[in-house]
Amino acid sequence: MLAERLPQGPGNEVPTFVFGERLSGRLNLDTTIDGRVELRHGGTVLRADHVEYNQTDTRVRSRGNVRISSAGNQFAGPELELRLDTFEGFFTQPRFRFLSGGNGQASRVDFIDSKHLVAHQASYTTCERDNEASWKPAWELHGDRFDFDFNEESGRVTGATLRFKDVPILGWPGTVSFPLTDKRKSGLLPPTYILDTTSGFSLTAPYYFDVAPNRDATVTPTYMTKRGIDLGTELRYLEPAYRGTLRTNYLPGDALRLRDRWSYSYQHNGTLNTGVAAIGGVGLNLNLNRVSDDDYWRDLPRINRNLTQRLLPSDLNLSWSSGFLSTGLRTVKWQTLQDVSSPIVPPYDKLPQMTARYARTNMPVAGVGGLDWSVDGDYTRFDAPRSLTGQANAERAVARAQLSRPWLWPGAFVVPKLQLHATSYRFDERVNNAYSASRVLPTFSLDSGLLFERGTEFFGRSFTQTLEPRAFYVRTPYRDQSYLKNYDSADTSFNFATVFNENTFVGNDRIADANLVTLGLTSRLLDPATGAEAVRLGVAQRVRFADQRVTLSATDSATPGVSERVSDLLLGATVNATAQWSLDATAQYNPKLAQSERTTISARYNPSNYRVVSAAYRRQREVSQQIDIGWQWPVNDLWGDKGLDLGPGRGQGGGRWYGVGRMNYSVPDRKMVDSVLGFEYDGCCWISRVVLQRSRSGLATANTQIMLQLEFVGFSRIGNNPLATLKTNIPRYQYLRDQVSLPSRFSNYD
Repeated sequence: MLAERLPQGPGNEVPTFVFGERLSGRLNLDTTIDGRVELRHGGTVLRADHVEYNQTDTRVRSRGNVRISSAGNQFAGPELELRLDTFEGFFTQPRFRFLSGGNGQASRVDFIDSKHLVAHQASYTTCERDNEASWKPAWELHGDRFDFDFNEESGRVTGATLRFKDVPILGWPGTVSFPLTDKRKSGLLPPTYILDTTSGFSLTAPYYFDVAPNRDATVTPTYMTKRGIDLGTELRYLEPAYRGTLRTNYLPGDALRLRDRWSYSYQHNGTLNTGVAAIGGVGLNLNLNRVSDDDYWRDLPRINRNLTQRLLPSDLNLSWSSGFLSTGLRTVKWQTLQDVSSPIVPPYDKLPQMTARYARTNMPVAGVGGLDWSVDGDYTRFDAPRSLTGQANAERAVARAQLSRPWLWPGAFVVPKLQLHATSYRFDERVNNAYSASRVLPTFSLDSGLLFERGTEFFGRSFTQTLEPRAFYVRTPYRDQSYLKNYDSADTSFNFATVFNENTFVGNDRIADANLVTLGLTSRLLDPATGAEAVRLGVAQRVRFADQRVTLSATDSATPGVSERVSDLLLGATVNATAQWSLDATAQYNPKLAQSERTTISARYNPSNYRVVSAAYRRQREVSQQIDIGWQWPVNDLWGDKGLDLGPGRGQGGGRWYGVGRMNYSVPDRKMVDSVLGFEYDGCCWISRVVLQRSRSGLATANTQIMLQLEFVGFSRIGNNPLATLKTNIPRYQYLRDQVSLPSRFSNYD
């Protein structure tokens, strides 16, 4: 039977098997084997020309083409002396290859036990040895002494020199450690550098602390030539019921801004055990973000990616549910980073917001079965400086009751729904000569649709074609809401996701009056075997029977509502006819002007791993017009080298170049908005990357940086890491090397 640990004690001794052309010796004392010798003892296999085996202490002396394999680690050299039971001994001038993928050679290897060894005057690399006698790895780590610990999956080297293409590029006078696998361990991480137009040359030397299996910390000092030294920290924890991350940065005396700069970001998500059986656990989510000043997002964009936007929330959310009841308590306080060239109105803080919902489905009410009903409540205290918002703060209470009776059949559905909205305000100063206001509004909607199917063929393929007409009627009476302040309502974008909603506004401060029907028609082509959608075509339009008079303005009469009886026409198409090609297009067509109000067309070609090109065109009439192109593609294709299909995360073979990039171009401005351009080279056991990124930090300012990185696969990376930038900007970008699990010890079984 296979076992990690064999039984110990008398009668459980591990047997030794020997094979060879000539055997001689004394029974139970010693054995000498010559000619194509093979010795097996537990998980250890030894091969050599000559072996002397002492059975009393399991000591082996072997010479001539000696090879030994133990737990997937392999060694080969001219002479070996070893105790098989304790794995103590030495190997002269061996070559070695570890299960983790690293290999090298040494003048001598001392085996301490099966999990620890010392290599003298040695080299180490993750480049795989080929069959050529003149093989030379692309990179090697040389040292006077290597200590390998397979329990900790790490190595320590004294007097280290890292050579790339036989040229020394880094050296350490003392002792440094390095990982043999991707297992976490404390130590100095590879330094990174950044060269950009905002902070100059930046050098970062992070130190990682492996505090516990579920906790770690990283201290990240960064020197910026234009600004000074920034000290960053990151703390992470992971428990069965919760997890969290805390990041802080402190830059004393910024040389450009002549002031201290700081930031923090804290996220915590999990469940809090109240200790009360009737209550149980309470969901607790924290998202706290703050920076020292308005220019932080522009000056230090790479310090913390969570702090690069101009609206920074600090959010505390408690949630609890039991059965059909769910409740929540939330506080949100915003930090708005203002720009004099592009000011923004800050959102209201919610101090606090309390919500509750009780919902039942398929329940009888007053003798009528199959009803869905729910009751929602929301109390919010809105707070913001009046000098910025121009209106009073308030407390708002909202209640909404909803009742519907769905009728569902295989080819049709009808869902009538009745809603009742009740809203009450209490202002902290007089508004329209009153400290309070209220509103009650009913809404009736009727959603209905049909589904037709038939078999058909296109381009030699069989499909199931559907025809799905839909009609959605909404009736909400008009109520003057101009006396109500607007704290969180806004117009919804007119698209397929919102055209079948009862309210054309989001938020609770405005409920649009409506007497309209939305008509839609969808047709799909489905693969009859898998149900996968190959083509979807859709069209939708609203028909109004009365004007919409409610607007977001404080005075409905001052701002015209919607008087057109027929809305713009929504057109949409999605095509996934093959796995390689995809097309998505939407258009909002204005029949009165006979032109499009908003158009979006995007296409993607993805024939195989590491080959993807995506393009998008977005236009909003008299607002913006942009072209967006992203790609990852092997440059070697240009001269007919198509590479190998090794699967995702393994590249397409060594010696290959890849072009990567994304460009966003503004047609009216005739300028590039954001751009990422770069190349990657896969040298099998090493990868080089050079990426140029230019991003706008204001209406007239931009930040440009160049990222250079040299990755020694399975060992370390040197330079500025552009992988996060490439993954964020390029749709379907794939890493040339993904982290993989450690192979089984039977992978190298001899």
